[in-house]
Amino acid sequence: MTDTAEPTADARLKRDDRLVILASSVGTVIEWYDFYLYGSLAAIITAQFFSGVNETTGFIFALMAFAAGFAVRPFGAVFFGRLGDLWGRKNTFLVTMLLMGLSTFVVGLLPSYAAIGVAAPVILIAMRLIQGLALGGEYGGAATYVAEHAPPGRRGLYTSFIQITATAGLMLSLVVILGVRTTVGEEAFTDWGWRIPFLVSILLLGVSLWIRLKLAESPAFARMKAEGRGSATPLKDSFGRWPNLKLVLIALVGLTAGQAVVWYTGQFYALFFLEKVLRVEAALANVLIATALLLATPFFIFWGWLSDKVGRKPIILVGCLLAAATYFPLFGMLTEAANPRLAAATASAPVTIVADPADCSVQFDPVGKTVFDSSCDLAKGWLAKAGVSYANEAAPAGTVAQVRIGQATVASFGGAALDPAAFGEAKTAFEAELGAALTAAGYPARADSALVNRPLVVAILFVLVFYVTMVYGPIAATLVEMFPTNIRYTSMSLPYHIGNGWFGGFLPTTAFAIVAATGNIYAGLWYPVAVAVMTVVLGALLVRERKDVDLSA
Repeated sequence: MTDTAEPTADARLKRDDRLVILASSVGTVIEWYDFYLYGSLAAIITAQFFSGVNETTGFIFALMAFAAGFAVRPFGAVFFGRLGDLWGRKNTFLVTMLLMGLSTFVVGLLPSYAAIGVAAPVILIAMRLIQGLALGGEYGGAATYVAEHAPPGRRGLYTSFIQITATAGLMLSLVVILGVRTTVGEEAFTDWGWRIPFLVSILLLGVSLWIRLKLAESPAFARMKAEGRGSATPLKDSFGRWPNLKLVLIALVGLTAGQAVVWYTGQFYALFFLEKVLRVEAALANVLIATALLLATPFFIFWGWLSDKVGRKPIILVGCLLAAATYFPLFGMLTEAANPRLAAATASAPVTIVADPADCSVQFDPVGKTVFDSSCDLAKGWLAKAGVSYANEAAPAGTVAQVRIGQATVASFGGAALDPAAFGEAKTAFEAELGAALTAAGYPARADSALVNRPLVVAILFVLVFYVTMVYGPIAATLVEMFPTNIRYTSMSLPYHIGNGWFGGFLPTTAFAIVAATGNIYAGLWYPVAVAVMTVVLGALLVRERKDVDLSA
C-alpha cells in the first residue's frame, strides 16, 4: 500500500531550511560574482575605459572606480535596510539582485573610451555605483532571512553558508575568466573576450530569480507584522536612539572593521600583490588564489558551526589577532616563493632614491595631463611602474636625484627646462640606463613562472584565507543577534557595509598609496594590521556575546 501520509513537521522544516539556505546563498554568490568581476579585470578595464589618460593615472582611476562600488554600499544598506524592515526581507533582496544583474550586464555591452570617449568611464562608474547600492541591500537581507529561519543553536552554522558566498563569488569570477581566457586566447580576451563574463551574469540572474521567487517571508518578520510590532521609522529607531546607535558603533569598530580588512587582505589584496607587485603572470596568479580559496572554503562552515558551541566573539577576535601578527612575515615569504629573483635582488642590491624632498611630489593627476618632470618624480615614477621597492634618502636642496642600486648609481635629470623633444630623448636614455642597471643587479622585469614555488604560494595563500574564514564565518550571526527584529535589517546592514565597504573596500587603494609614498612594497600592510589591532582591543572591551539570544524578541 502506498504511503500517502504528509511529511512530518521536522521533515518539512529540513526541506524548507535547505531551500532557504540554497536560495539565499545562490543569489548572493551571483551578486558577489558580478561585483568582483570588475576587480579581477581591473587591468583590462583600465585599458578599455581609461585610455584617455596616462597609464599611472588610469590605473588609479580604475582602482577608484572599483572603490566607488564600495563607497556607496552603506547608503544601499540604509536605503534597502529600511525597505527590508518595512516591506519584508524577501521582496527587498529580489530587487537588489535584479539591480545588480542588470548593471553588470550593461558593463558587458558598454563601448570603450576609444568608441564613445568620456561617456564610457562615466557610465561605467554609474553602473559601479548601482552595483554598490544593490550589494549594500543584498547581504543584510540574505543574512537576516537565513538567521530568522534557523533553529535554536544553529544560527552560526546556517548563516555560515551566506559567508561562503563572497569567496564563492570571487572564485566563480576567477574560474569564468580563466575559462574564457583559455578558450578565446589572451589577445582576443583583452580585445573583446573580457565582456563574456559580464554578459553571462544575465543567465545567472535568471536562475537566481527563479529560485528566490519560491521563498516565503521569514517567520520572525511575519510574526512581528502579525502582532503589530513593526517599526514605522526604522532609520530613526536604528540611528536616532542612542542605545541602538551605540550597538551599531560597537559592531563597526569592535567587529566589522577588523573582519573587513582581514577579508580583503587575504583574498583581494593578496591577488593584487601577486599580479601588480610580484609581477606573476595574471592567469597563474588567478589559478593560485582560486586553489587556496577552494581548499579553505569549508572552514567558513566549520567556524560557523563552532561559534554555535563556543561563541562568535572569541573566534572573530583571535582571527584578527593572528592576521595582524603574521601579515608581514607571510607576505615576505610570498615574495620569496612567487618571485625568488626579485627577493634575491632586493636583498643583494637594495634600491635607494637620494633626492631633495622638495623635488618629490605626490604623483596623482586628476585629469591625466600633468607631466611629472622633476628628477625625483622621474625616478620614482619609473621604479613604481616597474614594481621595484626602494628606500628614500634626503639630499641637500637643489640636488639632482640619484638612484642607488647596490653599488651602482644612476643619475636622474630635471626635465622642466627641456623642450618636449629633448625631454623625450633624455627620459628614454635615463629609463634605458636605469633598466639596464636593475637587470645587471638581478631585478626581473616579470616573475619567471617556471621558478614560482606553486605549493608554497598556495600554502601561504591558504593561511591568509584561513584567517578570512575565522573572522567572516561567524560575522552574520553575530550582527543579526545584536538587534531587534523590527529594525534588524537596517541596523545590522550599516555597520557591516561601512566596515566592508569603507574599511575593507578602500584597502587596495590605501595600501597602494602607502606603498607608492614609501617605496616599500610591504608598507601597505600597516593599514590592515592597524585596523585589525583596533578591532581586537575594542571588540574585547565592548562586544557582548549573544549567541543564544531569542531573535523573535
